Amino acid sequence: MFKPILSLSQIVQMNVGFLGLQFSFGLQQSNMGPIYSYLGADESKLPYLWLAGPITGLLVQPIVGALSDRTTSRWGRRTPYFLIGAIVCSLCLLVMPYSSALWMAASLLWILDAANNVTLEPYRAYVGDRLDSRQHSLGYLCQAAFTGLAQTLSYLAPSILVYGFGMDKDLVDENNIPLITKVAFMIGAVLSVTTILFSILRVKELPLSPQELQQMQSRPVGLKATWVDIREAIRDMPPTMRQMGLMMFCTWYGLSIYWQYVSYALARSLFDTTDPTSTGFRDAVLINGQIGGFYNAVAFVAAFALVPFVRRFGPRNIHVVCLGLAGLGMMALPHIEDRWWLFVPMVGVGLGWASLMGNPYAILAGSVPPQRVGVYMGIFNMFIVIPMLIQMATLPLYYDAWLGGDSRRAVMLAGALLLLGGLAMLRVTLPSDQDASNGIRN
Repeated sequence: MFKPILSLSQIVQMNVGFLGLQFSFGLQQSNMGPIYSYLGADESKLPYLWLAGPITGLLVQPIVGALSDRTTSRWGRRTPYFLIGAIVCSLCLLVMPYSSALWMAASLLWILDAANNVTLEPYRAYVGDRLDSRQHSLGYLCQAAFTGLAQTLSYLAPSILVYGFGMDKDLVDENNIPLITKVAFMIGAVLSVTTILFSILRVKELPLSPQELQQMQSRPVGLKATWVDIREAIRDMPPTMRQMGLMMFCTWYGLSIYWQYVSYALARSLFDTTDPTSTGFRDAVLINGQIGGFYNAVAFVAAFALVPFVRRFGPRNIHVVCLGLAGLGMMALPHIEDRWWLFVPMVGVGLGWASLMGNPYAILAGSVPPQRVGVYMGIFNMFIVIPMLIQMATLPLYYDAWLGGDSRRAVMLAGALLLLGGLAMLRVTLPSDQDASNGIRN
């Protein structure tokens, strides 16, 4: 069934909510490791404290995706999940930097990640619902662009507060948490709700047809029916989706390592320190924010710049190249001792991030049944969270023995895994309709 073709402006407006959602994720990626360290966490045990994200994603996203496929509320099919998730996310962001103990920060991260996951997959499914299949690639690359923009702003927020507004980077509270961190989280709390509301009001969901309503209402409801739906969807998973599993495993295992240890690697390579209370460590956190902001800015631009290349060469081939460049960039990072040269490998990381946020989802949307986009988007998230769970359970076991307790080696391992992910993407076979059009529809 053909749906109304939206203008580029409308596609942008419907994805503005991703700005607030991904700003929250960016704050976690750039700040949770340092916050844990400020509160006394052991560097080698950091992965255990990051378990909240993958576990909540594993449990929440498939269930919420399946439930949203069946929802027929007067507010819409996906909208209730956007709003509930955004409100809870904002409350957690407000409280997080005031954590007084390690257990408090870890507990809040569990709730925050659950709220983000309630929003994320229904939002991805909303793009599949609202756009005609010919605009799927543009819609998901637009989400990738907002991911890049949001995380650029979230990574750079502390530096902007220091260099733009004159705040003292060394001003900390009794728990060693900097004031600039608290202000950045407050900004994220505001963006989480306001951007979601903007998208909901500007580009509303399409009303369900009588036939769709009848079909949805005829299906069994309840938790048991939801689990049955998820089990059947896994059983009937399209071959293309299965084939992307190895690529996703290598990529997300590597990214999880990178986000946990990049600040520590920079502290070692630039300032020769492992002390989280030192000025050098706080400087490394700021620099990570700057290079992280840069690679996300690259991702923002690349998300649109990649469109003609995807149209010509296909999403699979472009994703192979982008993951390869990201892996090489990460492997080079720990060897650089001049902070300004750090931005060069970040170009590759930005290209990889832009591709990862767009191309696999465009391929997925074209390979799954339209009426089950929500549940399959939730299941696809399992391809993200399971590798992250395995990484968090296994890395502490070999961090000291195999990596010598050196965060720089951990970041190099992350890069090598992204290279393997790019190679694994070569084995993915696109659906015939995507292959014929190089995977992108105008």
